[in-house]
Amino acid sequence: MAFQINTVKYAGKINVVPLGVKKVPLGGQNAYNFHDFEGTNPNKPLLGLTIWDMDPGEAYEGPLADVYGDALKDPGAWAKKAVEFGADVVALILKSSDPNDLNTGPTEAVANVGKVVDSVDVPVIVFGVDNTEKDKDTLSAVAEKFTGKKLVLGPLTDKNYKAIAAQALAYDHSVIARTPIDINLAKQLNVLLMDLGVTPDKIIIDPNTGGLGYGMEYCYSVMERLNMAALLQSDDKLQQPIINFLGEEIWKTKETHQPTDEFPTLGDRTSRSVLMEVTEAVDLLAAGSSLLVLSHPTSLKLIRDYINLAVDGGQAPEKSELNVPIIKF
Repeated sequence: MAFQINTVKYAGKINVVPLGVKKVPLGGQNAYNFHDFEGTNPNKPLLGLTIWDMDPGEAYEGPLADVYGDALKDPGAWAKKAVEFGADVVALILKSSDPNDLNTGPTEAVANVGKVVDSVDVPVIVFGVDNTEKDKDTLSAVAEKFTGKKLVLGPLTDKNYKAIAAQALAYDHSVIARTPIDINLAKQLNVLLMDLGVTPDKIIIDPNTGGLGYGMEYCYSVMERLNMAALLQSDDKLQQPIINFLGEEIWKTKETHQPTDEFPTLGDRTSRSVLMEVTEAVDLLAAGSSLLVLSHPTSLKLIRDYINLAVDGGQAPEKSELNVPIIKF
């Protein structure tokens, strides 16, 4: 008797959110990621790279500085480099606007977004610093200035969603709804946004993930429940594609900053850090992510190869770009 895999019939479907002027489709699947034997996944998950609106300094020393070089000093050059590395999307983080950092204002935010928009032809995410008042000011100004550019603005939270969503509606942008790893809060925020008039083709869910470990595992479980509610229970308030900003979570951990010569048992620093990023990326794809925002270009390439193999089949390469030595104890 031939083997037959058990399948599940899904009643729901993830809405498509078109990104950018070119309307790059995000979402659209009516089955779990890579479950093509149960449904259709018309659009592969997208991959983005993080950029800042200021020189990251020590935060990007080592492996990240090695690949980006002087491009880190200018957001436009950095964005252009990210696209050359294969990013489907660039995510500009308005780091300089943080009141605990340079505390720049809307004028600087608009100028830096302009540098990025003028440098690339891929969708652009403009992300604040999760400070309610500051994000209202900067993202509202950006939304108005770049009408027609179809940016993706975030984070929208329960504290700032009214002001930023109103600007997104007025000037035709999409939004990222961020909640603290909780399915009920995610649904509630989506309901509030839809009540304001934000349509499902403009909303992306950000469940707010942590780095490898407890934070990622908690997020994984919540993402599973989000997808179950959307696909199995046809909950139309949760049928939105999911984004994960995992790159910064990984690269701020101490393991990514510990030099190889001081911690030889951890292996090569670059390979160690990239593998941490790739490991979480694979986990989040399995949990249902539609858009991963990474930090290192090698991570993006490896995950791109993984997605293509999972969807299209084929033969995995015999050699990796990573230097992963065998450590004998």
